[in-house]
Amino acid sequence: MSQRGFSLIETAMALGVLTVGLLGAAAVITTGMQKVSSSPYDLIATQKAAEAIETVFSARDSHVLTWAQLRNVLGSSGTDGGIFLDGPLSVRLLGADGLFNTAVGTTQPVETMVFPGPDQMMLTGDDITVSLAGYTREIQVRDVAGEVDINGICDLRSITVIVTYKAGTTTRTYSLVTYISNYS
Repeated sequence: MSQRGFSLIETAMALGVLTVGLLGAAAVITTGMQKVSSSPYDLIATQKAAEAIETVFSARDSHVLTWAQLRNVLGSSGTDGGIFLDGPLSVRLLGADGLFNTAVGTTQPVETMVFPGPDQMMLTGDDITVSLAGYTREIQVRDVAGEVDINGICDLRSITVIVTYKAGTTTRTYSLVTYISNYS
């Protein structure tokens, strides 16, 4: 009667395959935990970008801004002559003009958000107020090439909102792009 076990080489190979599998699973779990821990920051970034775009559309629809004002101060030409300041700025509360990233809003305080505390319920004594001082928002309004009316005025512009923030030790960027026309 012959009894045969595993050889030392077979055992070492099996341990090697098992080790590679476990290290791969550990990497997946680590990446997943990083994504879960950064998700509140990601949600804030998406909200702040969408909020900025909504105010631009609202200003156009309510005629707070003329079509000529709905641009960056410098923009791509260096002399666009619009109302939105160029470059990333701190995420601040709305200015008196009802818009973000304009000269009127630069004196506003940095925005804060309230999160539920340990009891996971809002409007209780343990709620946590977080400053958005680490967030910046840039609004870029650019003419879309080839979209000119009979008077030579571009009737279509792209709006790009770029929110940059730190999620743990990583700096992340969220961009939201949409288009706006001269006609509401």
